[in-house]
Amino acid sequence: MNQVADTLDGRRSRIVGVTSAAVLVADLATKIWATAALDDRNIDVIWKLRFHLVSNTGFAFSTGEGLGPVLGVVAIVIAVALWRARHSFTTRPGIIAIGLVIGGALGNLIDRLFRGRGFGRGGVVDFIDLQFWPVFNVADSAIVVGVVLLMWHFWRDERRRGEAGVGGAESDADTCGTVCRNG
Repeated sequence: MNQVADTLDGRRSRIVGVTSAAVLVADLATKIWATAALDDRNIDVIWKLRFHLVSNTGFAFSTGEGLGPVLGVVAIVIAVALWRARHSFTTRPGIIAIGLVIGGALGNLIDRLFRGRGFGRGGVVDFIDLQFWPVFNVADSAIVVGVVLLMWHFWRDERRRGEAGVGGAESDADTCGTVCRNG
């Protein structure tokens, strides 16, 4: 690898790492607060938004009860795959998206590992309740935003490739050198 590529990969790694860490800290802090403050009550915030503590041993929308160990392994595989793929993303939104998904996956994985008996048997702490949508947490929000950003990133890249013709896309150094400079 040349020096420019090493520098770009270092920037990507820092952006992904800082984003993942920020999501993880926010998720863990809010879950610690929720388990202490919402153990015996709900807090109405505004309109339909309330804080209501639940434990989810399944996955999205509380489906898949009892699949915690499988979900734990899937979370690890996704986090590792995204970390390894970070060098192929050239836009700041794409790189941030990786960090959001990794941070969210790790936040929920920590619940599965440490809030139950045995690997993956713990329930994920959910507490953000819109009363018309399943209860969720900061990690879930980060994963959803990250996946939407990734889809946008792939759509935009595919569109650019189509407009530029095969092989006409900007080089990695050109794109991330400009986009990631402040990261």
